[in-house]
Amino acid sequence: MGMTPTGTPDRAAHGPPADPLPSRVRARREELHVRPGDLAARCGITRQALHAIETDAYTPNTVVALRLARALACRVEDLFQLQDDPAPQVHARLLGPAQPAGTRVQLAQLGDDWLAQPLSGQSGWDQPADGTLRSDASGDAPASVQPFTDLRLAQRTAVLTGCDPSLGLAAMHAARHTPDVRVLWRNASSLQALRAVARGEAHAAGIHLWEATTGISNLGAVERELPGRRAHLYTLWEWEQGLIVPRGNPKRVTGPESLIHGQLRLVNREDGAGSRLLLDAWLAGLGVTLAERARLPGYRDEAPSHLEAAGRVAAGVADAAPGPRSAAQVLGLDFVPVQRERFDLVVPDPYLTHPAIAALIGVAQQQSFRAELSALGGYDPAHAGEHWQSTP
Repeated sequence: MGMTPTGTPDRAAHGPPADPLPSRVRARREELHVRPGDLAARCGITRQALHAIETDAYTPNTVVALRLARALACRVEDLFQLQDDPAPQVHARLLGPAQPAGTRVQLAQLGDDWLAQPLSGQSGWDQPADGTLRSDASGDAPASVQPFTDLRLAQRTAVLTGCDPSLGLAAMHAARHTPDVRVLWRNASSLQALRAVARGEAHAAGIHLWEATTGISNLGAVERELPGRRAHLYTLWEWEQGLIVPRGNPKRVTGPESLIHGQLRLVNREDGAGSRLLLDAWLAGLGVTLAERARLPGYRDEAPSHLEAAGRVAAGVADAAPGPRSAAQVLGLDFVPVQRERFDLVVPDPYLTHPAIAALIGVAQQQSFRAELSALGGYDPAHAGEHWQSTP
């Protein structure tokens, strides 16, 4: 199928349309954060023509294809692929629970291995995929992935895991400032995030694991979970941790002591979460034993994230939850501060030069990211991106 100089399909001049080539134009455009109208203008075609190309309705002529490749800083063959020349299959470790064949995934290369991040549910709806699972898969065996795009971006993709949604914000800032890299954020408690790094399922972890015995956050946990491995700790931010309570604080919560003496129902975080660790330390400091803690109303009612815990308080299911001020502010709740805490980025030495990790650390030092983080409330990013410790 040919196209006129304005990019409109020219059926009359060329007869019946040929089978169009699968197009990667939209995926490449979105990787570079280019708007459809801007790309169409650069290539001298209409937005309708660009839409037809991006939806595989038409294959452009040579001139338009060359203009698209030039505007998107790639080769023509990176944008269009012969249907009888599919990309080679990739064998990857599936991250998360088992998934059925056909599930869309994003890929990341970690050393000599590949990781496959499923795109399912609402959170994955608007994310461009790198391929699909060819058969049902679980994390027990390598998954077979059929890519429908080249793997250059996947090779420059890092997996970041941790509990705070601001890690996702940092990932988006990194991609915005360095368009040829990608950071995939996976939600996990701090301890689980460290263990994912230890298992080779992530390039880096964002953690907050305070130790009452030393008064130092994160360093001891990294030494225990990554024994004998050199790792680097970078400050991401300090934040306020305390108790999330309903708007107006109707039960007049003043601190952890209110959980002991008041008739309050708690919602807790799961074992291994930084906020759970803090709550246990606060209660232990008040002389509350582990057995006594277990009898507190709601102590064993565990939420998988800060926002889920705050959501249960907002819904009236609980009177208080341990967590950061930012989670309370997102849902318009009140907050009782207890202590400030470090939140660090942990990067094993082999991945320190990974382009996506370098972009992530670099963007943490930029004023635009720090300003946005400060606006969320409860964060102090004054030293964001600064290296403060290495192990061993």
